[in-house]
Amino acid sequence: MSIVLGYDESPVAHAALDTAIDLAQRLGQPLVLVYGAGVPGGVSEEMSSHREALQEIGRKALDEGVGLARKAGLEPVVELVGRKPVKALLEAGEKYDATFIVVGCTSESPMRAAVLGSVPHKLLRRSTRPVLCVPARS
Repeated sequence: MSIVLGYDESPVAHAALDTAIDLAQRLGQPLVLVYGAGVPGGVSEEMSSHREALQEIGRKALDEGVGLARKAGLEPVVELVGRKPVKALLEAGEKYDATFIVVGCTSESPMRAAVLGSVPHKLLRRSTRPVLCVPARS
């Protein structure tokens, strides 16, 4: 069992990290930080550059998240996955037997989320595991 967190350095991800750390500590479960670095498209040189840029952003984000988790006394597992965020989180949820998949959520309307396909909205529809959507701090 574990707590799987989608993390990307955004303000809502910071709020989600605080919640995921709290859950991991309370439940005595490992924390898994996941960054999905998937890009649409094929194998062109341009797509390769986009992929590398996303992976670099992901490494920096995950390093920050690891530092914050360590300050809280946890030693998180890190997953930089070459897939889009939803797929990356669903796969990590299965791989690590997630008790919860934790993500930050913005205050966009449910209709906008459904039409544009936000990560929390897609996870709520596709996950077989509980998904905890954490709102941004005021």
